[in-house]
Amino acid sequence: MTTAAHDIITVKLERTFDQMDANQDGYLDWSDYQKLADRYIQGYSLSKDDRRARALQTFSQIYWLELLRHSGVDGDRLTKEQFVTANRLAVIDTSRLNVTEGGGHAIFDVIDADGDNEISKDEFVRLMRDIWKDSSPQTMDLFARLDTDGDGAISRHEFIRAVREHFLSNDPEAPGSIFFGHI
Repeated sequence: MTTAAHDIITVKLERTFDQMDANQDGYLDWSDYQKLADRYIQGYSLSKDDRRARALQTFSQIYWLELLRHSGVDGDRLTKEQFVTANRLAVIDTSRLNVTEGGGHAIFDVIDADGDNEISKDEFVRLMRDIWKDSSPQTMDLFARLDTDGDGAISRHEFIRAVREHFLSNDPEAPGSIFFGHI
């Protein structure tokens, strides 16, 4: 059975929720975002004062507040359905935060450990192994899909485009649609 085109974004956001729900209690709260930011900061051995760590932490906080603002709930945690709805709204409302640009650049800057403005295969392997705990051979397939020009590295432009596709594209074959597995 094929996922209907209008449901692809929902499937991707549900997978994101599942990856983010650190304690797997069926809710996301600030601690889940803090844990993700901490995984990056610790995984890349960044000091809390490092500009990349501060940018990632700041983005995570603002993003979480935007999700709460767009969720329509009074509480401080989100169900999967609320998370999907809030993300759909937060991504198109760029009045306070451009989720795809702000988050994409903050994460890219951390992954690009040598600061050469591209993610090498080694940097990508480190991301998948140390942050996402995935050392399967399929990670290099994902790398190849994200490296859309085939030059052996993921440029900032390719990375940001993939983040946009993750949140906005109904194309199941788009590189950003496979961050958490094929649709």
